[in-house]
Amino acid sequence: MKQKTILVGVAGASASGKSLLAETLVEELQSEHLSVISEDSYYKDQSHMSMEERVRTNYDHPESMDHDLMLQQMLQLKAGEGIEVPMYDYSEHNRRQETRLVKPARVIIYEGILLFTNPEIRETFDLRFFMDTPLDICLIRRMKRDIVSRGRDVDSVIKQYLETVRPMFMQFIEPARQHADLIIPHGGKNRIAIDLIKTQIRNLID
Repeated sequence: MKQKTILVGVAGASASGKSLLAETLVEELQSEHLSVISEDSYYKDQSHMSMEERVRTNYDHPESMDHDLMLQQMLQLKAGEGIEVPMYDYSEHNRRQETRLVKPARVIIYEGILLFTNPEIRETFDLRFFMDTPLDICLIRRMKRDIVSRGRDVDSVIKQYLETVRPMFMQFIEPARQHADLIIPHGGKNRIAIDLIKTQIRNLID
C-alpha cells in the first residue's frame, strides 16, 4: 500500500523561527523521511521587470507569491509524485533558472509567512503551526540575517520593515494565525512545542 505523504505548514512573521523549527524537526525525526520547502521558492518570476521594479515589489503581500504553482505541487506530492521546486535568488529579486527536485517523502514541511492566507493551500496541510514571536525580536533577527546572508544594508532593511513587512504582517499574516492547529510561542527553540509536534507527526505516520 502506498504511504501517505503528510504536509506540515509552519507560518509566522519573517524571522520568527520557522526555518529553525523545520530544521530541528528534520534533524530529530530521521531526515531521510522528511523534506523542507520554503514558501520563498514560490515568489513569482520577475524576469520581465527591471531591477528597480523588482526592488519596489511588496514581497510580504500574497500577490507576490505564485500560490497556484505551490498548490499544484503540493497536490502532486500528495499523489506520490516528485516536483521541481523553483529556486529564488534574493540578490537578484528573481527566480533562478535551475530548480530543485523534491521527491515524495513521509513528511514534507513547508515554512513561510503567507502559507495560511490562501484557503486552498492551508486546507491541504495535515498540520498547521504558527510561530508567535514578538515583532521586535523578529526585526533584530531579520536585520542580522539580511545584512549577513543577503547583502542588505541597515537602512534598506529598516525601510522595508516599516513600509511593507510590519503592515503586511498586521493585515494578512497575524489574522491567519486563527487557522493554526497550534500556536508556538518563544520561537523555534520551544522544546515543549517541538516534542508535541514530533509526537503528532509520528502518530500521523503510524
